[in-house]
Amino acid sequence: MFADLKARHRRERDAEPAALSLRVHRALSWLGRAEQSADDRDVQFVLLWVAFNAAYAQDLAIDISQSERERLHAFLGQLCRVDEKRFENLLWHEFSGSVRMLLENRYVFQPFWDWRNGRISEADFQRQFDGARRAAERALGAGDTNVVLQIVFHRLYTLRNQLVHGGATWNGDINREQVRDCATILGRFVPLIIATLMDYPGEEWGPVHYPVVS
Repeated sequence: MFADLKARHRRERDAEPAALSLRVHRALSWLGRAEQSADDRDVQFVLLWVAFNAAYAQDLAIDISQSERERLHAFLGQLCRVDEKRFENLLWHEFSGSVRMLLENRYVFQPFWDWRNGRISEADFQRQFDGARRAAERALGAGDTNVVLQIVFHRLYTLRNQLVHGGATWNGDINREQVRDCATILGRFVPLIIATLMDYPGEEWGPVHYPVVS
């Protein structure tokens, strides 16, 4: 996937807005390295998340009141608005089983860890988990791609926090299942997101983090 996208970007970058071209270039650089790390799922997932960040993150100074979750929701909503069908196909046809398994995995549901760390009660965790599961089932049943994407990326974000903030052991035995599944899912979504950015160069994808300074 990286090779095809990289070749396409070389052909099209001169016609792309400068911010978009830089965004795609950076995302592709991390995607390419992630594809070389298939034998190390922890590292691969982190690299894929950096690629995803490069694709969507904007200058935080443009709206300091907007939370990370709000920015993520806005980006996923924008992707679905410009081309929902491609993400719908990936969710319903390729990853329907994997997505359902991910949504049932309490270890990538942040309130589970809030309970384990004493921030909320077990009853609160269970109530939130059951509520999130019902919301996911409603969205799946209704074919609401945007909502399902948001729920999936919340789970991915929890694993991202675990790994990036040192909350897991590299290649640890106890978290292999969720790392493997999350790396597989993110590994398909990131190329699709990059392709969508290039397919819609006229869309306002926002200013990039840390522009190039010569």
